[in-house]
Amino acid sequence: MVAKFKGQYGTGLESWTYLGQNYLIVDRALIPDILMLLRDGEQFDYCVDLTAAHYPTREKQFEVIWILYSFERNERVRVKTSIAEGDSIPTAVGIWPTANWLEREVYDMFGIQFAGHPDMKRILLPDGWKGHPLRKDYGILQQDQEWVQINLGIESGQ
Repeated sequence: MVAKFKGQYGTGLESWTYLGQNYLIVDRALIPDILMLLRDGEQFDYCVDLTAAHYPTREKQFEVIWILYSFERNERVRVKTSIAEGDSIPTAVGIWPTANWLEREVYDMFGIQFAGHPDMKRILLPDGWKGHPLRKDYGILQQDQEWVQINLGIESGQ
């Protein structure tokens, strides 16, 4: 599979295996094509999860990770790409409807935008919440003091 993709996309694609887990590291521009090929050509018909990781000292601070499963092959693959602060990534909702709420969670927790998403808004935190709690630069005790005061009428317990 990787040899076939590399022949088509060249250096924009790498593959790794770690502890029996297969990873494709893909250039951001190739993500829509690779995800479609995995679904249609390789039978990865289920988007199990979509998440991100924040590395604030890197030029491209975020890694976005799709975990895909093929029922036919009984196999998982992870697809990773790196993006910089403020960059968006194309939505995968049209490929796997399960990506809808997963992309919203990544947006809510990391602030990563998914271009073309049908309803890109917070899913876990209130709409007026400031910040993205899973970023490493978000203080562990940080809360939106103003939101708590305005919406709950109390002082924060932090």
